Amino acid sequence: MHQPTAASAPSDPAAEWKAWCARRRAALTAPTGNLALVETRWLPAGERPDADAARTGLPGTVTVTTLSRTDRVTGEPEHGLRFWDAAAPALTAFDHVDVFPYDPAWVLEATYTPVPGARRVAFEHIRDNGGTRDLVVPGDIALTIDGRDYTLSAFDDDGTLLLVFGDPTNGDTTYGAGRFLFVERTDDEHRVVLDFNRAFVPPCGFSDQYNCPMPPRQNRLHLPVRAGEKLPVFRDGFTAQH
Repeated sequence: MHQPTAASAPSDPAAEWKAWCARRRAALTAPTGNLALVETRWLPAGERPDADAARTGLPGTVTVTTLSRTDRVTGEPEHGLRFWDAAAPALTAFDHVDVFPYDPAWVLEATYTPVPGARRVAFEHIRDNGGTRDLVVPGDIALTIDGRDYTLSAFDDDGTLLLVFGDPTNGDTTYGAGRFLFVERTDDEHRVVLDFNRAFVPPCGFSDQYNCPMPPRQNRLHLPVRAGEKLPVFRDGFTAQH
């Protein structure tokens, strides 16, 4: 079977990937990493969050931060609080994330075509019961995998392109709702790199307190992507809630 064509590789891609895996573990297990999130509390309309007040009386292992989003019905801002616990059960039981072996064939070049204006694309989110939220997609990513052409939609995540994609491994060897991948820009504004070895389990795979976007139809690949992260592994029979 024809495999994807590999992009130009850095000098030691396998070593760089191992370093990425180490950074990924450090981020997951940080006091405010994905595993530590124990509650997301959205406030009534018009109420502003006070992290210091919410922190009062809580154990020293807990950190409180604020967040906001747009109400998908009213379009008005919503404000909330997030509670992170460095002693969270998921964090203390976490062992590692299973990964596929590094495969240079899954480092792919793609064509990027910027789209003028603030184009927004509807993404279904895992906790919205089938509802959608519009996210800014600043351009189209075109590539061919195994003889099939795709035009993928990656949304703007604080200035970085984040691709939410699905493939036939989901629900079997990888996270059921799809995986995330940061798109690498190059010196050529019309060329990007998709290194699927760095595909990762979304935050909702570690805590049910996240509301992750799910892959839209155009981001669902027909070929199993046997690269990147598979699933988190926990000790002592712990099962992640997601």
